[in-house]
Amino acid sequence: MTSVWVVIPTYDERENLPTVVALARAALASCEPPVVGTVLVVDDASPDGTGELADELAREHADVRVHHRPGKGGLGGAYLAGFELALAGGADLVIEMDADLSHDPADLPRLIEAARHGADVVLGSRYVDGGGVEGWSLHRRLLSRAGGRYAAAMLGLPFRDLTGGFKCFRAGALRALDGDLVHSRGYAFQIELTYHAARAGLEIAEIPIVFREREHGASKMSPSIALEAMWRVPLMRVSSAAAARDHAAPRVAR
Repeated sequence: MTSVWVVIPTYDERENLPTVVALARAALASCEPPVVGTVLVVDDASPDGTGELADELAREHADVRVHHRPGKGGLGGAYLAGFELALAGGADLVIEMDADLSHDPADLPRLIEAARHGADVVLGSRYVDGGGVEGWSLHRRLLSRAGGRYAAAMLGLPFRDLTGGFKCFRAGALRALDGDLVHSRGYAFQIELTYHAARAGLEIAEIPIVFREREHGASKMSPSIALEAMWRVPLMRVSSAAAARDHAAPRVAR
């Protein structure tokens, strides 16, 4: 059977963790054909005790695992650590998902199905037909759409939702991506992953999801994270162009 790992990074998500883990486990168990599901919680030393609660859930359920990081190291670093553990654990598909229930775990089977039908990377998209956002102000909706369009225009990508964090990767796709090329640690990480996947020639599909504003806890979005995304995007293009020139340059025999 297909081995599917769901990587959930956490920082102060104690209120949400039991629900998101339970719903993710149930969604994986509902897949047809069946999958072997694993939920991996990557906790950044949450001061509210999220990590300890994750350990309790792992003791109760054999399909729940926990990776503790020594401090708050950023979203990108948490996902990269989770990806590495999932691949080492034999995952065929690796899914990234928020802990705050903004991503509906019931959508997991649809992401898995799209990957089974040939996509190397599946993007859960708020901005394709059938997708949407609930609970956001008009200002935040406009800011999110503008950010995605800015990134798509700068990087020459056709995808509608580059900043979303609900994605499914084939194991081979993750191995094809050079982790050293992914430098972002905030939400620009999501843009960078998709950009490198497209440059690697991987097949990328978008499927509609509905994103819902969290009910418990505080959002991790901050002005510094948004600013990182703004300056990282053109840097991605410049760095890729430089790498392509270096690769194409003739080697001089010595």
